Amino acid sequence: MPKPYRPVRRKRNPLHAAGIEEVDWKDVALLRTFLSDRGKIRARRVTGLTPRQQREVAVAIKNAREMALLPYPTPKRGG
Repeated sequence: MPKPYRPVRRKRNPLHAAGIEEVDWKDVALLRTFLSDRGKIRARRVTGLTPRQQREVAVAIKNAREMALLPYPTPKRGG
């Protein structure tokens, strides 16, 4: 029996909600919301950002990592 159709609800854009126009690499508290617990950058479908905002966030996270404000992703152990 097929599942009934349910329209997909778009996730609310957190940058629009906070009224943020430009992403700054020094705003570590904001950037941490776009990182997983392992330190990976979350996907756009998870965060709800626009493509341009996702690129800005990714560049800001990478700059913050270079400045040692954010962690690099931790590799998986074992196998």
